[in-house]
Amino acid sequence: MFKSSPQHTETYYAATSRAWQTERPALAESMQADVCVVGAGFFGLYCALELARAGKRVVVLEASRVGWGASGRNGGQMIIGFPCGMQRLKGVMGHERAKEMFDESRRAVQQIRGLMDEHAIDCDLVEGHLEVAVLPRRVADLTGWIEECQTEWGYDRLRFVDKATLPQYLNSARYQAGIIDPEGAHIHPLKYVLGLARAVEASGARIFERTRVEGYDERPDGITVRLAGGMTVRCDQLVLGANAYVDRVEPRLASRMLPVGTFIGVTEVLGEAVCRSLIPHNHAVYDNQFILEYFRMTADHRLLFGGKCTYLGGTPSELPQAMKTNILRAFPVLKDVKMDYAWGGHIDITMRRMPDWGRRGDRVFWAQGFCGHGVVPTRVAATLVTEAMQGRPERLDWFGGIVNPPFPGGERLGGLMQAVGMTWYRVRDFV
Repeated sequence: MFKSSPQHTETYYAATSRAWQTERPALAESMQADVCVVGAGFFGLYCALELARAGKRVVVLEASRVGWGASGRNGGQMIIGFPCGMQRLKGVMGHERAKEMFDESRRAVQQIRGLMDEHAIDCDLVEGHLEVAVLPRRVADLTGWIEECQTEWGYDRLRFVDKATLPQYLNSARYQAGIIDPEGAHIHPLKYVLGLARAVEASGARIFERTRVEGYDERPDGITVRLAGGMTVRCDQLVLGANAYVDRVEPRLASRMLPVGTFIGVTEVLGEAVCRSLIPHNHAVYDNQFILEYFRMTADHRLLFGGKCTYLGGTPSELPQAMKTNILRAFPVLKDVKMDYAWGGHIDITMRRMPDWGRRGDRVFWAQGFCGHGVVPTRVAATLVTEAMQGRPERLDWFGGIVNPPFPGGERLGGLMQAVGMTWYRVRDFV
């Protein structure tokens, strides 16, 4: 497990958002609130914002810093849909409800853009997303997704790009074809989550950093959240948004989620001309391998490249060089380029890559299992959870039919089993 820290992890994002970073106090005494939110990442902050706007007294407790986990370290890609795929959601909740969730993901992208405008969050927003196939046999997956979107989800904006035309959008011989989605985008995620935290505070909610939750107790008259140092927060409702770091707070949720390490490297400044020669329209890009890679250019003209997974903890040795090895498969022309940043973090994976969103009665609510695709689904989850908290649980309860079994043997054995399974998929990605 990556241990929490009183400071942001040294990433490209942290280095380029110093002016945005605000030191918030730790909670110094016990208090009461209508709602306590555990975790100041995307999901927790979205919930806090909606509930504070509804007139609730909201307190957010963060063990480290706002956006310290995956929300502030991810690839920054805003993508519609869900990581499990729409057909799997359809199999659980039916076509009509699955389509509503697809539409909700499209609305979430617009809501995120709206928050940027409303609160002047300048987070390097760039429009457009490109999904590509590495293997010729997976080109059919691209065309199949276009057809599925048109016929089942009523979305006809995807555009297929064949291999001959692809260099106009992605100048790499590695890829066979692509899909352009004009509703996708990419952002600087740490700038965005820090701006979101300011919006939360402007709405009247309070955020406390370096305040670790040790657990909670449910009683007929409410909930007592227990903090390190013996303090408590008494509240009527509790939102659990710690995701990959929920283990100390709620072991029952943690058993259904495996924290998986994933990694990003960022090159030295390449210059605008080089960046435009590689990704001419500055799209965010990911491939459709099972163990995928994703990349994009930054506002200061670097290549940001993500991939690799570890299931047993730890970080690959010589991480900058390991990330460069992956980069060179896509862009051999960058062989002499230096790596300026490389880092890792945990994402919250469920065994079947399905969302784990739900509630226990009318007091305890959660969302986890974003599986590395959380920028947009966290907004959807917060919409459904805050609806339920205000007496409209119907849409959140659609996710109650999803069975996310515990990982056998807990995190240690579960990680070993996942590592073995991913080795098989990694072989499949290259044959």
